[in-house]
Amino acid sequence: MLQAMRNKMHGWPSIIVLGLAVLAMSLFGMESYFMSNDDAFVAKVGKHEIDQRAFQDRVNQLRQQAAEQQGEQFDSSTFEKNETKLRILDGMIDEQLLLQANADWGLRVSDLAMRDYIASIPAFQVNGQFDGTSYRAWLTSQYKTPEMFENEIRSSLAIQLLPTAINDSTIASDAQLDHFLKLLSQRRDLRYFQLPRPALDNKTVSDAEIETWYKAHQADYMNPEQVSVKYIEVVGADLPLAAEPSDDELRKRYASEKQRFVQPEQRLVSHILVNVPANATPEQQKTALARAEKIAAEANPGDFAKLAEQDSQDLGSRRLGGDLGWLEKGVTNEAFDSALFAMQKGQISKPVLSSDGYHIIWLRDIRSGESKPFEEVRDQLVKESTAAERDRTYNEVAGKMSDNTYQNPTSLEPASVALKLPIKTTALFTRKGGEGVAANPKVVAAAFSDDVLVQGNNSGLIDLGNNHSVVVHVDQHVPAAAKPLAEVRADVQQKILDERAAAIEKKQADEALARLHKGETMDDVAKSLGASITTVNEAVRHAQIPAPLLTQAFLLPHPAAGKPQFAAVDMLDGTYVLLAVDKVQDGDLSKVPPEQRESMRQQMAQAYGYEATRELIDQLKAKTKIKINPQRL
Repeated sequence: MLQAMRNKMHGWPSIIVLGLAVLAMSLFGMESYFMSNDDAFVAKVGKHEIDQRAFQDRVNQLRQQAAEQQGEQFDSSTFEKNETKLRILDGMIDEQLLLQANADWGLRVSDLAMRDYIASIPAFQVNGQFDGTSYRAWLTSQYKTPEMFENEIRSSLAIQLLPTAINDSTIASDAQLDHFLKLLSQRRDLRYFQLPRPALDNKTVSDAEIETWYKAHQADYMNPEQVSVKYIEVVGADLPLAAEPSDDELRKRYASEKQRFVQPEQRLVSHILVNVPANATPEQQKTALARAEKIAAEANPGDFAKLAEQDSQDLGSRRLGGDLGWLEKGVTNEAFDSALFAMQKGQISKPVLSSDGYHIIWLRDIRSGESKPFEEVRDQLVKESTAAERDRTYNEVAGKMSDNTYQNPTSLEPASVALKLPIKTTALFTRKGGEGVAANPKVVAAAFSDDVLVQGNNSGLIDLGNNHSVVVHVDQHVPAAAKPLAEVRADVQQKILDERAAAIEKKQADEALARLHKGETMDDVAKSLGASITTVNEAVRHAQIPAPLLTQAFLLPHPAAGKPQFAAVDMLDGTYVLLAVDKVQDGDLSKVPPEQRESMRQQMAQAYGYEATRELIDQLKAKTKIKINPQRL
């Protein structure tokens, strides 16, 4: 309704009417200040609220990942389904339960663990070592401060604290492993035969039967809904730019931003860590300090690496002899930082207490900060200036396109003329997407939205990333419709015949199975049906046997007293197989290589750990008040 008003109302009368409408809505809306605001969140876990923005960000992130992984098979409509949204929300609730459990039980991510994780990210490394310059450049490109990024990493690591602790403490015993390996490498002697398919004449299917089947299964014979859209787009890389900035302009920028080109002082550091538990008692702290003082007293540059390998409790640097590489101010925690930058080259510190424990620090070398000359950074300044100009031009044109298409909601023509942007058209595509811009989930969602498809308006500005945005307008809409019977008649006729044949074969299979259970031999039953028996001795779980048959073969109980176990197996293609399991032998554990045995033990422990984590989360859910607002999904 509001959209229709937008399309039809112009001039001062519309301003008065809309002003009154806004005033009325604001007056009536004031009651919300005096009412419960519980529905402002998507879910509430204990006292923590999962707001709509966080939830939508997670949905968009997972949608984009699915689109990249599935390619042409991606169906964006999956993420519009309520059950998908509930699964995503359930995952976010699980994460919050784990974070709250961390807080209750005093678990935290140490500064050292966070630093080690960031240092291990390949994008921040040069020649396998953490590079502060690359790190700062990336933060700048993402508009993030070190604190913002560190908080993100800390949160993601915190979610894994309990699951990791559970996994690390979970073991698979030898008895469990032996039992599983015996089952895994079990061998079974099988016999089976396929029942012959009955030959049916398609002339036996009447026109009335075909029409009745078609009407009952019309949903199987639908052409999906399709649209094609007109669109205008702005691609930053294609926009014309002014000439390259002059040397004078570049030098002015260099002078105003000179601090950026100062290489900060760096210090080459090794350390030995003595852990102090998070909730350490005074006695534990005293013991840790005594040990750290003893190590510091013994340490000297000649054997520091050996002492680190022997005594350090920082597993990440221990194997490197305590080497932390070149560090700048602000990379480590405050206590470590203060001690490190107060030291002289070659000095070994007394124990320094931080949130991780006591550090013995060896300052091996110092690289003093220095400014890079203009000539060395000129190309970088040109690149940055060009990129900034391109961003500015893109934002200006995209903003004008957004404004123009909003002011003229029923056509792209005014914006196309004003901005000299051609109107392009896609081919028809379904809700699963199409080609070109129609392959983008955002474009698909906009094209099938109520405002664009039903109301006939332009979409809002759709950001496709990398300075690329589009506005779309429906060009053609083809509703979903049933395919004509004449087009699918042959398929319907075959489906009826297949159904008849399956019913006959199912009856034959049940009768044959009954004969076997009454004591007839498998040879006699197969011969009477004109079938031949296939024998497989010592079949294993990965044998080259059709999947339904192999699955059933390993589900049947062990034969007792030489009496085979029988089953009629639906092969899921309209055919049936009669199966006999004659003998079962456990796997020979002596033939399992030690490395395979150990790998299997780890996999079992991980599986047990996952189940234990799920049980813990279920317990946390049971004792935590959780509220979900379905209308906010």
